[in-house]
Amino acid sequence: MAANRGGGCPAERGPRPEPGEEFEIVDRSQLPSPGHLQSVTRRRAAAEGWSAPILTLARRATGNLSASFGSALRATEGLGGTDGLDSTEGVARAASKGQMTEERANLMHMMKLSIKILLQSALSLGRSLDADHAPLQQFFVVMEHCLKHGLKVKKSFIGQNKSFFGPLELVEKLCPEASDIATSVRNLPELKTAVGRGRAWLYLALMQKKLADYLKVLIDNKHLFSEFYEPEALMMEEEGMVIVGLLVGLNVLDANLCLKGEDLDSQVGVIDFSLYLKDMQDLDGGKEHERITDVLDQKNYVEELNRHLSCTVGNLQTKIDGLEKTNSKLQEELSAATDRIFSLQEEQLQLREQNELIRERSEKSVEITKQDTKVELETYKQTRQGLDEMYSDVWKQLKEEKKVHLELQKELQLQIGMKTEMEIAMKLLEKDTHEKQDTLVALRQQLEEVKAINLQMFHKVQVGAGFVSAS
Repeated sequence: MAANRGGGCPAERGPRPEPGEEFEIVDRSQLPSPGHLQSVTRRRAAAEGWSAPILTLARRATGNLSASFGSALRATEGLGGTDGLDSTEGVARAASKGQMTEERANLMHMMKLSIKILLQSALSLGRSLDADHAPLQQFFVVMEHCLKHGLKVKKSFIGQNKSFFGPLELVEKLCPEASDIATSVRNLPELKTAVGRGRAWLYLALMQKKLADYLKVLIDNKHLFSEFYEPEALMMEEEGMVIVGLLVGLNVLDANLCLKGEDLDSQVGVIDFSLYLKDMQDLDGGKEHERITDVLDQKNYVEELNRHLSCTVGNLQTKIDGLEKTNSKLQEELSAATDRIFSLQEEQLQLREQNELIRERSEKSVEITKQDTKVELETYKQTRQGLDEMYSDVWKQLKEEKKVHLELQKELQLQIGMKTEMEIAMKLLEKDTHEKQDTLVALRQQLEEVKAINLQMFHKVQVGAGFVSAS
C-alpha cells in the first residue's frame, strides 16, 4: 500500500544501490502509467472498503510514485546519448533523487496524520498525555523517521553509525536555552547509544513545548547540516519548514513523560498503521465528538477571555485615573517650568551683558599685560646677558678653585700618609724599646743570680781554705 511505502523506515526499503553498481535499463513501455496506477488504486479501495483518509493518502502516494517514475524516465531519456558507466550513474542518481522525493512526500503525509490523530486524542483526554499514549508513541516514531531521512552514515573503527542525535546536539550551540536538555540527556545513566539519547532529547523538548522552536533554529542554519544530511534530505528541503509549522500545534498539549526506566536504546521504531485505519462511522462519531469538544472549548475560551477582558478593563480604568492625575501634575509642572524658562531667559540676557563687559575689560587688561610683558622681557634679556657674563667669570674662578683644591687634597693625602708611617715607626720603636727593657731586666736577674753563685763559691772557697789552714 502507498501508506506503507510512505511510513516505513528507509532502512526497511532495502539497501540503496551505490553509484558503482549496475542498473537494469527498463523499457519505458513496460512501466505503468499514472492513469493505470490510479485506476488500480480505485479498484483496490472499492474491493477492500478503504476509508476517506486512506484513499487520500493512497492518491497522494500514487501521485508521488508516478512523479518519481516520470523523473527517472526523463533522466534516462536525457542520458540516452551516453554509453557504459556514465549512463548507469546518471540513472542511479535520477532514481535515487526520485526515491528521496517520494520518501519526503510520504513522510510529510504521515507526519500530518500523526499530529492530527494526536491532537484529536489529546482533546478527548483533556490535553494531558503520558508515555503510554499510543498516538504519542506513534508521533515520536514518525518524527524519528523524519529526522533519519537522508542522514549520512558515519564510518568508524567499530562500524557504521547512523544517528539523528548529532544534528540535535547543534541546537545547544545555536540556542543556549537547549543546554539544559542536552545536559540532562548526557547525564542519564541508562542511555548507552546515540539513538536513545536522540529519543530522550525529543521527549524533553516536547515536554518543554520547545520542539518546534528548536527545530526551526536548525532549519534556519542549514549550512551546518551538510555534514549530517544529504542535499535531498527532508530537513534540507522545504518540507522541513512545513513540519516545523505543524509541530507548533503541539504546544497546546501537556506531556508528562518519565525517562527513568524507559529502554530507549532498544526500542524498535515501527509505525502502527492500524491506528490510522478507521471506519467512516468511527470517524463521523469522532468528528461529532470533536465538534462538541470544540464548542465547549470555545465556550470556555470565550468565558476565560471575557474574564481577562473584564480584568483588563478594570486595570485600564485604574491606569486612566492615574494618568489623568499624572497629566494634571505634569501640566502644573509644565506651567512652573515655563515660568522658570522665562526667568532663566532674562537671567541669560543679563549674563550676556555682563559677559560682554567682562570680555571688554579682559581685552584691555590683556593689552596692558602684553605691553608690561614686553618691557619685562627686554629687562630680562639685559639682565640675562649680565648674568651670563657673571656666570662665565664665576665658572672660571670655580675651575681655578677646583685645581687648588685638588692640589691641597694631594698634599693632604701625602701628609696623612707620612703621619701614618711615622705612627707605625713610633709603634715599632716603642715595641723594640719594651723588648730591650725586658731583655735588660732578664740580664739583671741573671747577673744577680751569677753574683749569688759567685758569693756562694767564694764562701765555699774561704771555708775550704780555712779548713786547709787549720789542718
